[in-house]
Formats: sequence, C-alpha cells, structure tokens
Amino acid sequence: MTRSPAALWAVACTGVLSLAGCSFAPRYSLPAVQMKSYTHAPSPHATVSAIGPAGQAQQFDYGVAPAANWWRQLHSPQIDALIRQALANNPRLVQERAKLREAQAAMAAAAGIFYPQVNGDLGASRQRTSSAGSGGSFPGRIYSLYSGGLAVSYYPDFFGVNRLVFKGEKALVDYQRYQLDAARLTLIGNVATAAIGAASVRAQIVATRSIIAHERSLLKLTETQYHFGAVPYLSVLTQRGHVAASEATLPSLQQQWAVYRHELAILVGELPAQWRDRSPRMSEVRLPVRIPVSLPSTLLQQRPDIRAAEAQLRYADVEIGVAKAQMYPAVTLTAQFGQESTAPAAFVHAASNIWSIAGDLVMPIFAGGTLEAQKREAIASYEATFAAYRQTVLGAFQQVANALRALQHDAQTLRAEEQALAANRAALQVAETSYRDGAVDYLSLLTAQVQYSNARLSYIQAQSQRYLDTVSLFVALGGGWTGQLPAAQPQPAARSRGAVTMAEEN
Repeated sequence: MTRSPAALWAVACTGVLSLAGCSFAPRYSLPAVQMKSYTHAPSPHATVSAIGPAGQAQQFDYGVAPAANWWRQLHSPQIDALIRQALANNPRLVQERAKLREAQAAMAAAAGIFYPQVNGDLGASRQRTSSAGSGGSFPGRIYSLYSGGLAVSYYPDFFGVNRLVFKGEKALVDYQRYQLDAARLTLIGNVATAAIGAASVRAQIVATRSIIAHERSLLKLTETQYHFGAVPYLSVLTQRGHVAASEATLPSLQQQWAVYRHELAILVGELPAQWRDRSPRMSEVRLPVRIPVSLPSTLLQQRPDIRAAEAQLRYADVEIGVAKAQMYPAVTLTAQFGQESTAPAAFVHAASNIWSIAGDLVMPIFAGGTLEAQKREAIASYEATFAAYRQTVLGAFQQVANALRALQHDAQTLRAEEQALAANRAALQVAETSYRDGAVDYLSLLTAQVQYSNARLSYIQAQSQRYLDTVSLFVALGGGWTGQLPAAQPQPAARSRGAVTMAEEN
C-alpha cells in the first residue's frame, strides 16, 4: 500500500503540531512557609529597659514591614550622609548596575529570535571560466558578475524552544536586579555597622584615656604615700604596672578605630588617605524604640537575596526544558530574492531576478547519548539550585531569629552592665576616700579600680551592641525592600506562543 506525497506531508505536519503542544520545562514549587514565629520559644514583644541613652525598652511590632529608609530611625545625620555617599559612589553597586544592564541587553538580543532575520547583500566580482570542458579548444571566458538581494530566515517556535531561551534570559535579568538590591541592602547595613563600630571604639578610647589619667593620679598619690612611709614600695611598682597595662590597651583600640575609618572610606568609594572622619559619636546616635518585624510568611518576598535565589531556580528550570527540546526537530524557513547579471545595465531588468524558498526540518537521530546526558545534567543542576535556594531561606530565618533574641538579651546585658557600673563606681569612690584616709590598704583600692575600669568599658560595648544588633535585624528582614520589580519589558509575540508551559513566578 502506497501513500501520496501530500498524505505523507499531512501526517508529518500532524505529528509536528502534536509535539508542539508538549511542555518541556517542569513545574517547580517553592517550599511553603507556614510559621507563626521566627523562634522556637515565644517571640519577644518588648525588651527590658536600663538607664542611659541606649537603655530604652524596644517594642516589636509584628506584621509591620520596615520602612525603606529604616536607617533614619537611628536619628544620625552623619550616618545618613555616609549612606547617601556610599549609594552614589560604591564600586560594588556600580558593578552590579553594569551587570544588570548586561543581562537586559542579553535578554533583548534573545528576543530577536521571535522575528524574521533579514540580511541584505550587494556584491561585484570578476571571474574566468575554465577551458577544461572544451578540451582546451576554447579559451576560458572572462566576465563580471553583479549581484544583490535580500535573505530572510525565520525559526518557527513550534516546540517553544525560543520562548524557553527568552524566559531563561528574563530570569537572569531578574536575578541581576535582585542582586543589585541585595548589594544595596548589604552596603547600607555595612555602612551603619561600621559607623556604629567606629563610634563605640572612639568612646572606648575616650574612656580608656580617662581611666589612664585617673590611674596616673593614683600613682602620684601612691608615690607620695610611699615617701611618707604609709605604703610599701611594692604598691608603687604595682600601680606603675597597672598604668602601663592600661596604656597598652590604647594602641589596640586605636587600631580598631583606624580599621573602621578605612572601611568607611572604601564603602563610600574613597581611598583611606582621602578619608576625613565623618562618623558619629555614640551620643549622636539614638536607639530605635519601635522595631517593625515582618511576618515569617512574607519574609520570602522581602529579602532580595531570596528572590535572587528564586530567579536562579527559574533559570535552572528553563535549562531542563531546553535540554529536553534538543531531542525534538528544529524547523528553519529561508527565502532569498534579488538580482544577478553580468552587466550593470541589465542588473535591474526582470530577466536578472533570482529567488529561492526553502524549509528545513532537522531531527536528531543518534548522538551517542549526549542529549540524554545533557538532560540529566540540567536536572542535577536544578536540584543543586533548589538546595541552594532552601539554604538561603533557612539562613534568612536564622538571621532574623538570632537578631530577635540578640536584642532581647542585649537589653538584659545592658541593664546588668549599667547596674555593675553604678556599683563599681560607688565602690571605687569609697575605696579612694578610705585609701586617702588610710582606712584600707592599696590592694583594696587596686581591686576597686580594676573592676570599675572593666565595668566602664563593658558598659560602652553593651551600648553599641544594642545598636549593632538592631541594624542586623533590619537587614535580616530585608531592610524595607518591597520585593516588587519595575514593570517588565513587554515580551514579543511568538507565533507558537502557547506551546510551552513553564512554572510562573510566585
């Protein structure tokens, strides 16, 4: 039984159209988050309070997203100015912006496949024919050939491969945009952290210098008492050693301060030698007392790094579809038309017209297992990307949980340090008075002095830690980032647009 060519062509077209309805990209699903709290124990609603500028009780407003300019709750004009300068000049942001433009250009280039590709050519050549065909009886002919025309090629997206590639490029654009937002959030957090760290170390330097000056006064008093025979020379040597030990801590603090200043210089796009200190003092920073805390169910949409990981997951999903599509036929339609003649005057005549129309269908038959291996590679890459996404989500929830508990414990620590500082200050005053009156020995004074010095520095560190952990919580929550992308570029209409189904962005 034989079939006509028309019947065979109809069967082939029916098979191609049926395959065109296939979906190559699998549907992925993101892990659902159904938690009411970030921590295992009940989440704190307020912290304890203490005396001092950083001792206010902080209230947690659950279900409220942070403001976009959350750092202004620190009420520090210096930090505001540093962040503005960093956002304008930081090289990392410049790099991420360039990467975003690069990805957008790549997506625009990929969109061109949906349209016919038209090329024009115009040429002239001088040629000589061979005389071998006439056995050398006639000499070869020398002539000129003039040609020109248009060539049109089109790749019908019967199987949705072109659309898959375009969606992959779009996922990369989203990824780069989210990476830019993540870099911006990280930069703001780093500037605020470095500024607060510099303020804390500066306060510790001031306190240490005050302690050293106080200890030197005690050293003079001890030397005077030694000359009058009230204390042994060992007390003088001990106090000298104590003064030297306190002085030895000063270079370390000064080094920390230099590191913070250099870090701030780099963050705002300057060389360390160009830096003019603009960091605030501890007294110029205010502790935010109302802390917005987004619900766990919305954290996935508020962290740009999570959205970037999700975009990578969409891209990996597309790559599976592309690997599957390589196993199916590829169709190409081409058409050429123009003029060709041996004389310039005849170039525009109808007799010089040339044209051709062609269609190609290429079907892989045997590739030595390459295509199947590429599909397995894409699936494995997707599984790895999915695990990386889950790890990013887990890390985000860990950071929020850690910051919430840190603020709760920081307040308790500050209250204890404030009480310890007050007690040691009073004890030192009593010990100094008693020592001058000869009521206590030098060892009692030295003990009170050491305890007060340690308590004073610990109190300053506890103050700054509340600020630092507050900044960490804002950053962990996404820093007021809404997760909303600007309007996407319109997607070009493909001839077989609905042929491929891909998991939509959540």
